[in-house]
Amino acid sequence: MTEFSGPLSGIKVLDLTTVFMGPSATQMLGDLGADVIKVEAPGGDSTRTLGPNGEYGLGPLFLGLNRNKRSIVIDLKSAAGSELLLELTKSADVLATNIRPAAMARLGLGYARLAELNPQLIYASMVGFSQKGPYGPKAAYDDMMQAATGLAAVMGQQAEGEPRYMPLAIADRSVGLYAFGVIAAALYARTRTGKGQCVDIPMFETMVPYVLGDHLYGHTFVPSQGEFGYPRLMAKNRRPYKTKDGYVCCLIYTDRQWKIFLEAVGKGDLLKTDPRFADIRNRTAHIDELYQLVSEELEQRTTREWLGLLPENEIPIFPMHTLESLLEDEHLAATGFFTEVEHPIVGRIRETAVPSEWSGTVPLNRHPAAALGEHTVDVLREAGLGEQRINQLVADNVVFQRPVVLQPPQAA
Repeated sequence: MTEFSGPLSGIKVLDLTTVFMGPSATQMLGDLGADVIKVEAPGGDSTRTLGPNGEYGLGPLFLGLNRNKRSIVIDLKSAAGSELLLELTKSADVLATNIRPAAMARLGLGYARLAELNPQLIYASMVGFSQKGPYGPKAAYDDMMQAATGLAAVMGQQAEGEPRYMPLAIADRSVGLYAFGVIAAALYARTRTGKGQCVDIPMFETMVPYVLGDHLYGHTFVPSQGEFGYPRLMAKNRRPYKTKDGYVCCLIYTDRQWKIFLEAVGKGDLLKTDPRFADIRNRTAHIDELYQLVSEELEQRTTREWLGLLPENEIPIFPMHTLESLLEDEHLAATGFFTEVEHPIVGRIRETAVPSEWSGTVPLNRHPAAALGEHTVDVLREAGLGEQRINQLVADNVVFQRPVVLQPPQAA
């Protein structure tokens, strides 16, 4: 058995999740030291084939969501495959899945069956919708959640245009983060009760508070006392500000900050003559107009000039990065946030650090994402299966070892 470091060292996770949401949650468990065994279908996670090096089953999205995991391939649709997973479950602490509950039940892998074999198992089911409502059986994806929760509508409304999606898998990643916390909490609860449990993590019900937490606003009250939407976040002029030579984010919020800013741009008299600046309540009501004023002022100087002037006066400001310039950020370089590691198949890859910093049980990036079925035989041996049975499972196409993968051509 491989020895791991990190606060979750000693925890074994069977990871039946695919694509974004589930793998992001289980990668966090792996980052913090859990032994995450990614159980894949014979074709592998679909993200393996997307983007550069997808032909080797190691595309960039897969690499970014599946480090610190081992890969085992089992055909769960076969009777022998589902029985094999039941055996592996006996020694697992967590089973994480985003396969729909009805499909898991058809495979004989529902919670009731697994709990009989392992009463201490945490069964984390990441679903689209609560199983208690009429949407329960529906599949769900990030785009669907952005639309269903009103986020796409809010995006369009703020920009005074058509509804649109954020160019991030924001629902998948947000719910994945929540699922990670839920699984960690369930593991803690087990230390007190001695028992495992099933936890459902629905995307829809998780994302609705994200959106309404900011934008329920006047409808928080019954009857309602105003409109939907926090005005500051909905202001069309809430965006990076253009300078003479670039863009910056500048957030002027408190009474003191507005006073300093207006005096710095020679408009300190507005504090006395313009009621829009009187207090935070009035500023919020007129925030779009105030952001327009800030925008006009910031265009008058270069980014460097503003970065020199405003921080000295305790006004938060930061230059806008592009994706390209973000990789060169001096702070991230100083903290060692980006590392380059050698992947045995696709060569040198860039990884990000585990973002938390620990004084004791330090988590590590132990290994990059695994090739499909790279650890099948190792995991089965650890589970106590003999060589004869393993060979038979391979011969019967119930499990698959890592296939022969050609080394991609290296850059000259």
